[in-house]
Amino acid sequence: MSRTFTLTDSLALRDLQIYLGRAARIEEGSVRLIAADGVLAVYTAILYPIGLLDEAPTVLGLRTFAVHADETFDAVVPIRSLTERLTRLIDQVTDDQAEVTVTLPIEVNTVTWAAISPPKGGWVALPPTGSTLLDTVARAGIDEVAAVIPTGTGEQIVHRVRSEVWGRPIDELEHVPAGAGFAALSLGFLGDSGFDDVRIFETGPWTRLTTERGHVLIKRKPWRLAR
Repeated sequence: MSRTFTLTDSLALRDLQIYLGRAARIEEGSVRLIAADGVLAVYTAILYPIGLLDEAPTVLGLRTFAVHADETFDAVVPIRSLTERLTRLIDQVTDDQAEVTVTLPIEVNTVTWAAISPPKGGWVALPPTGSTLLDTVARAGIDEVAAVIPTGTGEQIVHRVRSEVWGRPIDELEHVPAGAGFAALSLGFLGDSGFDDVRIFETGPWTRLTTERGHVLIKRKPWRLAR
């Protein structure tokens, strides 16, 4: 398994740094990197269930980057460690067009969400939506979370409130929770105009929202019979 990946130029290096910086503001934990067939898939966690009784959906962000075809790995590393390495490399750039090789930090093995892999194929296109709807839902949820959670609240209460707010379905979008809008806005995936189309795809329990800037992946909890 390769311990490095090579980005095409310093622009890709900065894009990856910005993406990880945004993700770290939401969940400063780990990032999953999968390199295969010349593509580096970078997954970050926005929302995920903690424990069997947690009904929160899994919401992940995804950006892809071109890398060398012979670089193959599936690794979970700390966001902070990787971001620090990217920042050092950016400071060392002398040619914006030259390739940049990044060495992976030491891996971690206790990240539950990283064991969940979305399928590669079988996606069926659904009617698209506009970025304005996701933006509106995300901002309303951010205001609600901020109003409900006082400063100094315990981690379990914070998670419960976030799960409740971001787990609610969006009225106009079947199977899409409000957390998907939060992810798209927070990770910089929504366009500035507010009228950009957001493509929607579905397969099994998974839904994918795709823009020109990145993807949001949602895995719904299985249906259970009420007791």
